[in-house]
This record gives sequence, C-alpha cells and structure tokens, in this order.
Amino acid sequence: MRIYNSNEIKNIALLGSKGSGKTTLAEAMIYECGVIKRRGTVEAGNTVSDYFPVEKEYGYSVFSTVFNAEFNNKKLNIIDCPGADDFIGNAYTALGVTDLGLILIDSEYGVEVGTENIYRTTAKLNKPVVFALNQMDGEKADYDNVMEQMYEHFGKKVIPIQYPLECGPGFKSIIDVLIMKKLEWKAEGGAPEISEIPADQMERATEMNKALIEAAAENDETLMEKFFDQGHLTEDEMREGIRKGLVDRSIMPVVVLSAAKDMGVRRLMEFLGNVCPFVDEMPAPVTTDGVEVKPDSDGPLSVFFFKTSVEPHIGEVSYFKVMSGTLNAGADLDNVTRGGKERLAQIYTVCGNIRNSVETLKAGDIGAAVKLKDVRTGNTLDAKGCDYQFDFIKYPQPKYQRAIKPKNEADAEKLAGILTRMHEEDPTWVVEQSKELKQTIVKGQGEFHLRTLKWRIENNEKLPVEFVECKIPYRETITKASRADYRHKKQSGGSGQFGEVHLIVEPYTEGMPEPDTYKFGNQEYKLNVRDKQEIPLDWGGKLIVYNCIVGGAIDARFIPAIVKGLMDRMEQGPLTGSYARDVRVMIYDGKMHPVDSNEISFRLAGRNAFSEAFRNANPKILEPVYDVEVHTPADYMGDVMSDLQGRRAIIMGMDSESGIEKINARVPLKEMSSYSTSLSSITGGRSSFTMEFNGYELVPGDVQEKLLKEYAETHQED
Repeated sequence: MRIYNSNEIKNIALLGSKGSGKTTLAEAMIYECGVIKRRGTVEAGNTVSDYFPVEKEYGYSVFSTVFNAEFNNKKLNIIDCPGADDFIGNAYTALGVTDLGLILIDSEYGVEVGTENIYRTTAKLNKPVVFALNQMDGEKADYDNVMEQMYEHFGKKVIPIQYPLECGPGFKSIIDVLIMKKLEWKAEGGAPEISEIPADQMERATEMNKALIEAAAENDETLMEKFFDQGHLTEDEMREGIRKGLVDRSIMPVVVLSAAKDMGVRRLMEFLGNVCPFVDEMPAPVTTDGVEVKPDSDGPLSVFFFKTSVEPHIGEVSYFKVMSGTLNAGADLDNVTRGGKERLAQIYTVCGNIRNSVETLKAGDIGAAVKLKDVRTGNTLDAKGCDYQFDFIKYPQPKYQRAIKPKNEADAEKLAGILTRMHEEDPTWVVEQSKELKQTIVKGQGEFHLRTLKWRIENNEKLPVEFVECKIPYRETITKASRADYRHKKQSGGSGQFGEVHLIVEPYTEGMPEPDTYKFGNQEYKLNVRDKQEIPLDWGGKLIVYNCIVGGAIDARFIPAIVKGLMDRMEQGPLTGSYARDVRVMIYDGKMHPVDSNEISFRLAGRNAFSEAFRNANPKILEPVYDVEVHTPADYMGDVMSDLQGRRAIIMGMDSESGIEKINARVPLKEMSSYSTSLSSITGGRSSFTMEFNGYELVPGDVQEKLLKEYAETHQED
C-alpha cells in the first residue's frame, strides 16, 4: 500500500438501523477494491466485519469494524458501526474520528427510529451526511415513499443523486442525475453498463438535475453567479458545490443501491471518492486546551487512540488516528494522558480481521497497533516536544443496569479485572463498585448490550457470572422537628462505658434561620449556639450540627465522637439503611462520667439518640427520579403511554417530530429496571429512549410502607 497524504484520505462512518445492510455493504465495498476475492454473507458468518465469536453467535454486529479501501487513487477509511440501538456508543466513537456519516436506510421500512437516533447524533456532532437507500431489490421496496419520509424527517436539504427505474426484485438500473446517465447491471452486479437516459425519463431526470445544480450553487458565490449567467454547471463544478454543502450540512445527497447484489456499490464509492470532503477540508479538531490541530503531515506528531479490542488469536489491538505529523513504525511516543512512554514497533492498516503492516501513516489516516504496553481508549500519544491532548468523544448516558457477581465468590477479584478491561474496549459499558449498595453495577445501553457483556465473560474468559436486580439508592430525610435522648451505659469489670446525649433534629433547607427556641409537649427548649459544623455529604445534601452544650454537661472533646455517631446513621439511615440527607442536629444536653466516659460511649449514645429522634420526625424515603424521553412510531403511542403510566410515570409533555412521537416523562428509577426490554417488546424494537437523572422525590405512602416492612424483615437495629 502506498503512503497517502491528508488530501487523499476520506474517513467515513457507516451507519444505519439494525438490518439496513451495513455489513453486507462493507463486504461489497472491499470486494470491489480487490481486498477479498469472494463476498461473505452475514447468514454464513464469514464476513470480514463480523468476525468476533459473539457476533457469529448472535448473527449481527456487536462492535464497530475498521476497514480501508483504496479506490481511484484515494484512500477511504470506513468504520462499520452496529445498527442496534444498544450499541449506539460505537457511532459516537466512529463519528468522533471520521468526517462523514454514510447512513443506510432499508428501502422496505424507510426512516426508522434508529435512523432518527443516528441522524440526531450526526447533527449533535455537526458531521456531514450521505444517505444510501439500500435493499432496493426488496419485495416491499418503495423509493418514492421513502423519499417522502426523508423530506418529512430531514427537510429539503435531502437531495437525490439517483433514482431507480424499478424497485423490488426487478431492480437492476438507475438514473444518475449528477452524471446524467443510466446505469444498468447484470445479475452478478459489479461494474454497470452506462448509457444515455431513455427519452421517457429525460423530463424527470432533467428536473432532478436542475434541483441538484441549484442546491450545489447555493454553497458558493462564484458557482451561484455562473448558474444565474449560464443556467447550468459542469459536473466538476457540481461536485465542488456538493462538497461544500456537505461540510456545512446544507446538502444531504441520496444514492440508491442493493449491497447484496453488488448493484450501485461501485458508483457509491466513486461518489464518496469524488465528492465527499477530504480530511484536510473539514474543521480542525480541538485539543483539551482549545488549540486547533490541522492534519498537517509536517506538523508535530500526535496520535489519538479511539478504540481497543481483544481479538481472537491476537490479543489487544489498539486503533488510532494520526491527528498531526507523520507516524513511522518504531516511533517512541509519550502517553500524555496516562504518563509513561510507548513504542509503536509495528503499525498496520486494517480491513476487519485483515491487518497489513506499513511503515508510515500520515496526518488524518487511521491505523492500528498490537499489544501496546499501557495504552487505553481515549489516550493521546505525542512525540517529544508536542503537548496535544484530545478528548472529543462523548458517550451517551447508560439506560440499563444490572448488578453482576461471579457464581463463585472467590472469583470476585478476577471479575473486577475483566470488567475493567471490557470497559476499556467499550466505554459505554460502565462499571461502578457501589459502596452504598454493596454491589458491582454494570450499566449499558440496553438489555442486549449487557447480555453481550455476560456472553463474552462466560465464553471468552470462562468465568460463570450472574446478573441480579440492582438495589435502588434511596435517600432518607425528615419532615418535622423532634427530640430524643439516649444513655449508653455498660459495666463489665474494670472501667466501664458511659455517655448520655440529648439532641433535637429538624429538616434542613438552605437559608433557614439559626436555631433558637423549640417546644415539645409542655416543655420549651431555649438553645445557645456555641459552635456549628456544616458537613456536605458525598451523596448529596448536608448534615448541620450545632453544639449547644452549656455548663460543661459534655466535655467539648467528646463532640467529635458524637458527630461520628450521627454520621454512622447518616450513612446507614434508620428506616431502610439508605443514606440520609438534609438534617439539622442540635446537641443541647447530656451527661458524662469522670472515669467511664470515652469516645466510643458518646459515639454510640449520639448514634442511638439520633435514630430515635429521626424516627419521631415524620421520616420520609426519597427515591431517584429520571427524565425519560421516548421516541416511538405513532402506531405504538397508546401502548407506550399505557406502559409508562403503569410505571408511576408523570407525563411532562408530548410532541411529534416528522411522524415520530416524542414523549417526555419523569419516572422513578425503580420502575425503569426492565424498561429497555419492555419497550423493545411493545414496539418490535422500533422505539428508543434516553434517560437522565433529575433528582430525588418522596415515594408514595404505600411504597414507603412496603420498603419499611422489607427492611424490618431482614435487619435489626444495632
């Protein structure tokens, strides 16, 4: 392979809903480039893209696959991304290091929720888009209907480049209005026969060509003037206008093809090579310090690692993009993210599971290295004297979680190491060791996403594990003031233990006045504040402690021990053992013994006095609540709404976006446990959702009673 410069390289993310045919298209593209001699199929499990055991097991893509194609003296680096919404994180990664999203649409089903999700991701990242209507040979393929859907969903920026003469099993020819020719294929596909446009199609083709010219001219003043003067543009001028329109997302071209029959694939690659922007034509990425870094092969060497995978028979493979400079095999670089040095003894270009060793890769190019010492996804490696660091890939929030544990408790440490490595491979697998819940929590994009994780642990690592329901991180608080006292006294020969604490508790809110006078029953308590501690809690909220002791009833040296006792109960609330928050405590009286009083005595006295006062202060349990946004086809709106209401959801609003219904709701985390699976079941996998933490709210009375009963059955007061 020859060395390509930045102005000869195009980096493309291959995107689309599940079943849109991305893997089949990738196979056809590398076949057309001569990388493989025979095309594999997803059904046979012999494609270049889906080569991991778990992908062969499930029959569709789980991981993104990097491959390159040399075509017409240009290099196309393409990242084939899984279509299932559970693996949307791969699209974020791919779009982070590529310059264009090639979005496949199944011509039988049209614009699906998954298509909408991917399009929104490209919009969020401001990436150019080309649409490809695949499977034009499908029984229910309908070009005109799909185009109407696209106009409705994506607006008039959608500009067709081609249209089929016939959809369905008879698909074999198209009219290309960019080159104004008819392309027709034989049964085996491949190179088309190019001829003039038939007379009966000329009017339609001319009209579409004019619309394309107008769209292209809008992006360049010179082209616009020429179009007004002459009424037409040359083919090269149109390409230039489309390229500029792609960069600012004012044009979204549409091509048609059948990847399975290899019809239109070569023409697609010509279009990508001739029209889509090169690496050096896109906005420069920015470092964490805000420095723009252009893909200059003569600039300082900086390499960003965007993907790590553990591959069969090879081990760890690290994928990178050369952000600046020229990378040569054997380069010694500094890992500016983690520290330390790394030698890239060998570098490769990659085509799925095919790796070719190369000596040099220039700025903008994508490659891989194997078995590096200490490089992780998201790391930047720089040559001496360069201090660039990149962190531009932001992943979506998890929306499905489970607690995981080994079936043999002795394997807990081994499992922790495996999960850490899995997260490095796919950062959307989030692992949390929860001190609060005493569980290892794994979070992902959906039930299938986590099931894939479990499959890999059990089959690749040979470690049996099980998922269990996550405990819910409830919070406890109080709603009124109360008073309690507790005497801790213990005598067992020798010195004993003695400590007595009297305190008042009340709910804490920001800006409330300092404590003064309280009345419980017929007795009034006038407090004199001597000291105040404000303790921000790691889990949210505060504990405010006032020392109101007068007359030396409790020595000041015992106050820290009492506060420790209070924190014991804040960390393990009296109601359900959950964290407590937003409580104000006034320690106003007590007793001590000249010999038997010590820190442990006052810690226990403070803890138990607080427990009693807390229970008498009309305590309430708070539960985490999430903002949930559901996108669903209108056909399923009623079922989705009904399901949400059964989950104690509060519907905050509804909207319609181009035929896709959007529901905004506020839902308790407890009710979201199986929502990913349920939504998929209700809508046949055609809906999606996102969720984001909103805050804590009081649980309903019946739910609180149930939680208290469950806790009482399994715990006793210390």
